[in-house]
Amino acid sequence: MSKSIKLNRRIKAPPEEVFRALTNPFTIELWSGEPAVMSEEPGTEFSMMDGSILGRNLEIETNELLRQAWYFGKEESEVIIRLFPEKENTQIRIEHRNIPDEAYENMLEGWKETYLEQLKDFFEK
Repeated sequence: MSKSIKLNRRIKAPPEEVFRALTNPFTIELWSGEPAVMSEEPGTEFSMMDGSILGRNLEIETNELLRQAWYFGKEESEVIIRLFPEKENTQIRIEHRNIPDEAYENMLEGWKETYLEQLKDFFEK
């Protein structure tokens, strides 16, 4: 059995800047405080949060969409991040599918408390 997470947040920055913060390894390190390996090329492997998030970029539409496979040992889940312009802000929508039951609570907390909160703080502080 697996579960899904759907989250929305408003970020006080244009989609181009939010996209850069999600795909540029130096910017990811600035907001997460952890080393990152990331590319804007589909098919490339990535590592974030000092290796606690590992996966592969499946589809990328500049400033609009990131679709990724996240690894859970031998299992994979799918993450879809969509960016929508909203005046001078960005509405970010996260959908994380096929999360193993035993990882669900940890993933939900990680998305809310770490990933999205740190990204939001990066642009708003």
